[in-house]
Order: sequence, then C-alpha cells, then structure tokens
Amino acid sequence: MLNIRAIYYNSINESLYVYQSRSHPIYHSETNCLCGAVKIIAEEVNPKFTVCHCRSCRTWGGSSFFAVKCGTRVKIEGEDKVKMYESSSWASRGFCAECGTHLFYKFKASGEYNIPVGLFQNLKGLEMDMQYFSDMRPSYYCFTNTTKEMTTAEVMAYFSAKV
Repeated sequence: MLNIRAIYYNSINESLYVYQSRSHPIYHSETNCLCGAVKIIAEEVNPKFTVCHCRSCRTWGGSSFFAVKCGTRVKIEGEDKVKMYESSSWASRGFCAECGTHLFYKFKASGEYNIPVGLFQNLKGLEMDMQYFSDMRPSYYCFTNTTKEMTTAEVMAYFSAKV
C-alpha cells in the first residue's frame, strides 16, 4: 500500500504526480512508440533514473541505457506488436515489431519494468541515481553528478543470488 501525501494533476503535460514523501514524487505517465502501434501506461514512474553501461545495453541502443524504474503496474496496449528478446538470465527487452522503438527492460523474477527515460517526454525533476556496470563505462564521456555505482562483479553477484 502506498503512503500518499498529496496528488497533483498537471493538465499541460497530462501527468499525475503522487507524492509519497518530501524526497521524490512518483509519476503516472503514458507514452508510445514512434509509429503509435504500442502504448505504455505506467502507474509508478520513479524520477530517480538509472544508467546501464553494459555491452548489451550499449549494443541495443548505441549508447548506455537511461531508464526510469516503473515497477509492475505497467499496462501495454498493442501487446501483439511487442517483440521480446531474452538478453540475460534475469531480464528480457521489449521493442516494437513495427518501428523498432526500444520499449522496456523487464526483470523476469519480479516482473518490474525499466523504461527508457526518453520515451516519457514530460517528466520533470529527473535525477540520475545509479550507474550499473560502471567499470564498462566508455572513456569517451563522463557524468559530472555523483551517483551510486555497481561494477560488473557487483551486478553479477547480485543477480546470481536471485536467479
């Protein structure tokens, strides 16, 4: 059960802001792929986003994967147009079979979704919180803000205990 402090609806960007605490809001947001065949409705979008530097993410999208955690309360319309790729023993990636838009990274054990930050055009107050596979981060860029980080060994140890 959520401990809700306040709810605010912004009619300009059609987002519902649910404040659980003073530290960060949880957003309700909707998005779709490039061609519109797939629509995603996420009830709980955490604005503290993560960045994954693993080889799979960089190969999948041409760069590191910036994602917001959306939990399990995600509805997908046009699910017949979603193609799945099992990219690891703990997660699968979903993309639109029509236009190729990268839609989500879904954890097998929990059913939780990580959705690309860029799909949600109107989120406010985003903050990078965690970098995964930080030892695989390419040398051609760096972030100036300080975040939590997990190396390849730390990520593998974490998921080997869960799989």
